[in-house]
Amino acid sequence: MVDRSPSIAAIGVIGRHNNPLHIALFPATYQDKQETRDKLEYSMLLNSSLDIFEARMPSKTVGHDFGLLHALDERIALYGWLLNTGVKLVIVVDMEGRMAPNAEAAKTSILGLRGTDLTPAFQALQTAYVRLLRNPFYVPDDHDSKTAKTRSNLQIDSPKFINEVDRIGRNWYPGALNL
Repeated sequence: MVDRSPSIAAIGVIGRHNNPLHIALFPATYQDKQETRDKLEYSMLLNSSLDIFEARMPSKTVGHDFGLLHALDERIALYGWLLNTGVKLVIVVDMEGRMAPNAEAAKTSILGLRGTDLTPAFQALQTAYVRLLRNPFYVPDDHDSKTAKTRSNLQIDSPKFINEVDRIGRNWYPGALNL
């Protein structure tokens, strides 16, 4: 049996009015091939996590790690983070998403993730989003479904932000300290 290691399957950036701002999918790697993921399936998974954010909202302060939102099965789990702007970051982890680089990484697939394993990824995503907000040409209200009724595209289309999210998703591994 080949040792497997957790990887990020998807990253979702969801607006304060529960509208998807950005969804990035990352393929599962099996030996020489990559398995693509279904965007509709992962959009539904991300959408299912919104109820959990709402249920935990009164007991949590804004800007914190919501931890494990729910585990779909023994392989796929969703973790959440809420920004002070009301934007939600959701990371979907595939516990067997890539070949393990070493024996220590393979243990994580068996033992599970620690509470702090995703913190560097969430902090890097938060930093990328803050950098996006600092861009004078980015108008966050354009991505608000309540105020932008005439716009058809509510997605974040900044190439710099999209590239940063892709970099975070591809480079994260359990135990990573800096992304």
